[in-house]
Amino acid sequence: MGEPFLNYDNLIKAVHLLADGVQIPASRMTVSTVGIVPRITDFGREALRPKLAISLNASNDELRTALMPVNRKWNLAKLMAAARQFPLRPREKLTFEYVLLDHVNDSETNARELVELIRGLQAKVNLIALNPGPGITFRTPPQERVLRFQSILLAGGVPAFIRRPRGRDIYAACGQLKRTRDLMKPML
Repeated sequence: MGEPFLNYDNLIKAVHLLADGVQIPASRMTVSTVGIVPRITDFGREALRPKLAISLNASNDELRTALMPVNRKWNLAKLMAAARQFPLRPREKLTFEYVLLDHVNDSETNARELVELIRGLQAKVNLIALNPGPGITFRTPPQERVLRFQSILLAGGVPAFIRRPRGRDIYAACGQLKRTRDLMKPML
């Protein structure tokens, strides 16, 4: 796991390997980033390019900086400028991923701010209710709040989809994968 745009050369090699070797069309792949702005620009220039997903998780800079330190370097203005310049193929949309955290980023105000942030872009939003797990201090919002958040986005003209969690019961869902023990035994 990790940020693919911090391993850009190998990412592009992997895309070519999957497309040429395994015959998976790049248009059926998606690369997700936290928002490494210079690499978003580079990625848009690739001849063989998967779809782009951006992990947003906040609707304003103050909140995004608190949740995602990358926002200190590439704030929402820079990130959204890169998103607006990103070349899209016909019928292609950018995907914004938004993990909903109970009473953190799931208010009606957050939803309205998100509409304004995305307005005018060929984009969709994947809403992901936080998947709980050991060591995660945030809570999952109630389903009613998730649905209300989605309805505000839809009313604002932003396509929004609620992602169904898979693997939550074995801590393998979105955001849950982490090492729980050392992989190497100490040498005696």
